[in-house]
Amino acid sequence: MEPAAGFPELELAVRPPYPPMEALAVDALPPGDDWLFEPKWDGFRCLAFRAGDRVVLQSKSAQPLTRYFPELVAALLAVPLPRFVLDGEIVVAHDGRLDFDALLQRIHPAESRVRKLSRETPVTYLVFDVLVDDADRDLTALPLAERRRRLERLFAGVPADGTLRLSPVTGERELAGRWLAELGGGGLDGVVAKRADAAYASGERTAMRKVKHMRTADCVVGGFRYAQTGGAIGSLLLGLYDDEGLLHHVGFSASFTGEERRALKPVLEPLVEPPGFTVGAPGGPSRWSAGRNTEWKPLAPRLVCEVRYDHFSGGRFRHGTKFLRWRPDKAPRLCTLAQLEGGRDDSLAAFWGRRAG
Repeated sequence: MEPAAGFPELELAVRPPYPPMEALAVDALPPGDDWLFEPKWDGFRCLAFRAGDRVVLQSKSAQPLTRYFPELVAALLAVPLPRFVLDGEIVVAHDGRLDFDALLQRIHPAESRVRKLSRETPVTYLVFDVLVDDADRDLTALPLAERRRRLERLFAGVPADGTLRLSPVTGERELAGRWLAELGGGGLDGVVAKRADAAYASGERTAMRKVKHMRTADCVVGGFRYAQTGGAIGSLLLGLYDDEGLLHHVGFSASFTGEERRALKPVLEPLVEPPGFTVGAPGGPSRWSAGRNTEWKPLAPRLVCEVRYDHFSGGRFRHGTKFLRWRPDKAPRLCTLAQLEGGRDDSLAAFWGRRAG
């Protein structure tokens, strides 16, 4: 078999590119007793392949990650086993929180920058599955419960330098519920449930469920965009005030039916008034938006809506939000960035402890 572009040939029972097992999104922890629960980390999903003195890191989308994380490569080479294939999540932890923005900065084309960031913002690889053991046996047909036992035996010989960590697992639904309810402030993305008796379902969503940690926020509607066709409203542009009274553009909400989009026009168009946002106003066309209409209309800051979101980092909602309802009872100036600020979460930090040094 010829290796895929970007990946070297490895003498392993499972080789890159290999589609990782995926999760079906659900609203609640699944019923029944045949599930194991794990934290859903806010990082990069990564398969790690070790064959002798070669290490290859593969992303969920089958892209090479090896060159960006030299400290992780070194840690995997230090494991006193000649070969293995692991599944896990690469994260950056800072002051008791996961820092996804710092992790994004690690993907840089310059080798000198990669080396510098590996020292300044080192990663942790949280491992939750093993696909190939040190005898080059393909373990993917084994049930998860057995793979987890073998993973724990493998990790008994892993140096405890903080770069490699076992991701916690529990069969207790109550504990998983506490993770979901209490640890979002530290950057936990939610909880993953996996069938304890299931094989590793490469590329499938049959044996794993994910329940994301969702939060709500009250935001000022500081502008809107029209839909690409038809003239209806395409998205609401959301803002939050800082302590100095400046309105920051923080994201958007586009979760509307066709009927709802048409109904928004008489609500929004009478309020068109510059400047809209005073910090971080939406930009114009870019290479990422070629062919799309990026024009936006500023609004007087009078409308407040409640939205549901999963992550807020780097001053923005990372993904689009879900519009929940209008809040005519709330003054726009009370919609502040402070409602989204999360502090240190020592419970989350305790999952893997402090890095050495």
